[in-house]
Amino acid sequence: MLCVVKEFTFDAAHNLVSYHGKCEKLHGHTYKLQIVVCGEKDEEGMVIDFTQLKELVNEYVLKYLDHAYINDIIQQPSAENIAQWIWDRIEVPLSSERYSLKEVRLWETPTSHVIYSKYNK
Repeated sequence: MLCVVKEFTFDAAHNLVSYHGKCEKLHGHTYKLQIVVCGEKDEEGMVIDFTQLKELVNEYVLKYLDHAYINDIIQQPSAENIAQWIWDRIEVPLSSERYSLKEVRLWETPTSHVIYSKYNK
């Protein structure tokens, strides 16, 4: 099995309403998003075309989150909840007989990120 990995960035604002600390106030991040799709190669030698992966992530995720106030989309937009929301949006579009979504990684800062994968259970 091979895995294809594509990275994205987006800018967004949020505040953590159920948190007591600096992050309960409105603030923003430049998030880094990494999508991992694993499967078998097709007749062209690819698991999934990078262009197709980019289009799907743009359509199902980035057009909603980039330059958004994430609280309008996710009630408590912690990095964990954002990563899970992303997974829920793209799991079905990134499923086929040959490949499936393996992992969503979301960096809130250059040194802090979360990993969401249903395979970690």
